[in-house]
Amino acid sequence: MTTTIRPTEPLQQGAEGAKSRTYDVCVNSRRVGRIKIATDTRFGAGTGRIGELWIDEADRGRGRGTVAALAAEEVLRGWGCGQVGLTVPADARAALRLAGALGYVERSRNMVKQLPPTAPELPVGTVGRPMSAAEFEQWRRADLETYAQSWIDRGVPEAQARTKAESEHRALLPDGVATAGVHLRVLEDRGSAVGSVWVARRTPPGEGAYVFDVRVAEEYRGRGHGRSLMLLAERVALADGMDALGLHVFADNTPALRLYESLGYRPTRYHQYKSLL
Repeated sequence: MTTTIRPTEPLQQGAEGAKSRTYDVCVNSRRVGRIKIATDTRFGAGTGRIGELWIDEADRGRGRGTVAALAAEEVLRGWGCGQVGLTVPADARAALRLAGALGYVERSRNMVKQLPPTAPELPVGTVGRPMSAAEFEQWRRADLETYAQSWIDRGVPEAQARTKAESEHRALLPDGVATAGVHLRVLEDRGSAVGSVWVARRTPPGEGAYVFDVRVAEEYRGRGHGRSLMLLAERVALADGMDALGLHVFADNTPALRLYESLGYRPTRYHQYKSLL
């Protein structure tokens, strides 16, 4: 029996050269699943994405998913992509094994923590306070630069990375420090501002709160303030009526990963990628 993928719709084309198409996964002429393929314009025109891969339960364990993923990679090569990404739920063990066998490696992950009913105490001498409008402008410039550079360091073209940072800031902080549902807090240690944290409600409602940015001033690093900022984030989320707190972290940021794991965060999704040779 031969496993192939067969288009179910015309090629969809959008702005900035974006392409997408959904396919049936077939064994001979029998449909056994589906797969969606797209370019991922967030990371440059040369990056593709497998957005959905599903094999019917009766046909699992027979290599159908492997063949479908390899066929999808061939389609993306034809579209001029040199890299492909995908996202796998942390509890999808079979999908994680398949991705690993096909050579995908983790770029980053989402993590979440169910918050305790009682807010944690901050270390003695530290307090959290709202960020001022003047502080926001300085913070915003630094955050845009840091966020864009984090993607540039991972192979995203500079112009694309900076456009991504600007567009996300505009969408998430349209009214600056006054944006509804957004909490920008400064951590002070014995009167000195040592870091900041950006916490916001997730959209749609019901998904808890999310840490978009946490940073310790360079001269105060290595003193445990990162942990204090995360405790401050928990306090902010609980005060806003949220019972869960999520975040995103790059796989190569070992200190941050260790901190989040020690605080009780658990992976929910793995974002993986592979170069298309």
